[in-house]
Amino acid sequence: MGNVKESDLIIHLNDSNFKTHIRNGIVIVDFWAEWCQPCKMMVPVLNQIAEEEKGNVKVCKLNVDKVRKTAAKFAVKSIPTLVVFKNGKEMKRIVGVKPKGVVMKEVNA
Repeated sequence: MGNVKESDLIIHLNDSNFKTHIRNGIVIVDFWAEWCQPCKMMVPVLNQIAEEEKGNVKVCKLNVDKVRKTAAKFAVKSIPTLVVFKNGKEMKRIVGVKPKGVVMKEVNA
């Protein structure tokens, strides 16, 4: 499986822009790392969600190795972990590689 190009709709978060991006609406934040193979398997799923749910769901990524302060604040133990926020509040956590249907079922629950 080669590297899949990430959608331009996916926003990369850091310690300074994190709160701004999760503040409004439904936001999925993918906590990931470059060395994590399962994280790479989530790229096509996240691309699909970003494209198909544009305007309804914002998809963001946070590299746990580079954005350590925010990653530590959320105490993410395993990656990939998707954290679903609604208007700035954490609603769900989805740990591990999951298909789009499972992710969206959790987002819409």
